Amino acid sequence: MSVPFPCLSFRQPYAGLVLNGVKTVETRWRPVLSGLENQTLAVHIAQRDWEGEDWVSVLTSLGRSGAQIQTLLESGERFGRGVVAGLVEVGETWHCPASLPEEDLHELESRALLIGLQDKHLTRLSNPHWLVEPLLSRGNKDIWTVEIPTHLLPNPYCLTPTA
Repeated sequence: MSVPFPCLSFRQPYAGLVLNGVKTVETRWRPVLSGLENQTLAVHIAQRDWEGEDWVSVLTSLGRSGAQIQTLLESGERFGRGVVAGLVEVGETWHCPASLPEEDLHELESRALLIGLQDKHLTRLSNPHWLVEPLLSRGNKDIWTVEIPTHLLPNPYCLTPTA
């Protein structure tokens, strides 16, 4: 038996940072996740890495040491690439204005682990869970549906489809 979930690919290290609960705001140029508010999203780990290292400077500014960052990276790679690795709850999506008070912008950048959020669509993510084992799957540019066998679902999601 399996359960269908909407799924979205994330590049590393962001996929692991989402599933480890460190990245709680997702950023996209389009409101890709707006139709999934209050639903569960499957997180696919893409083959390619994120280009750029803003996330390192943001984590460092939040007080994470080099060793802590390395531990996060290793944890995020536990299932490898090209797999559905976990589930996360999707919250509200909103457009980040071009002019935002510096303090508010810094707070959002800390949650997104990315600098320069103006004019992007931001989505709150919460309650991340790794699957029991990874599910091999090809990625996609947009949201697609993935069937996750129930024996791979973490306890809170067993037999609780939201798609």
